[in-house]
Amino acid sequence: PEIISEAIMALQVREERAKSEKQAQALTVHKTALLNPTEGTIIGNPDGDITVVEFFDYNCGYCKSMVPAIQEILEEDKNLRMVMKEFPILGQGSLIAARAALASHEQGKYEELHMALLSHKGPLNQQSVIKIANSIGIDVSKLVEDMKNPKINDVLAKNMALAQDLGIEGTPALVIGDTLVPGAIGKNRLLELIADARK
Repeated sequence: PEIISEAIMALQVREERAKSEKQAQALTVHKTALLNPTEGTIIGNPDGDITVVEFFDYNCGYCKSMVPAIQEILEEDKNLRMVMKEFPILGQGSLIAARAALASHEQGKYEELHMALLSHKGPLNQQSVIKIANSIGIDVSKLVEDMKNPKINDVLAKNMALAQDLGIEGTPALVIGDTLVPGAIGKNRLLELIADARK
């Protein structure tokens, strides 16, 4: 039994190492797609010296739990740039919210709508998304029209493929420097990772 458990542990270590190596390789290969989104989903300082990439879902409770810490850090660190990767994996409501957020870029309201959607308590659906968009002064009829743009499908498909290549299976997932962090983390850990990436 000891030999079997040792063999299993060795196999797990090998698998973890292989996964880490594959992720590191994927981070290098996809660096441009991660850091320079053509869809304009950047919040914070667009010219910041450090970039945090977040794969998230608007209906994800863990993503929502990180909003206060992210807002505080963006407020304190004027040199931080965040790239938001829409990754709607939690159903139809998530997909509608992601489409609306991407479409809001046409009206220069991405950051505002992004923060409003992630700060919303409770599940998001077509009705609540439109209500939130309206409350922050978005032209809703234009938004609904822009949500039909096929480019949005391309963005979401690319994000899905990117997440798959990076081995991201859930939300949130953060890429900070050369580090991929699955799951929600607190403000202190986030600050540590940002400081490490700056070094």
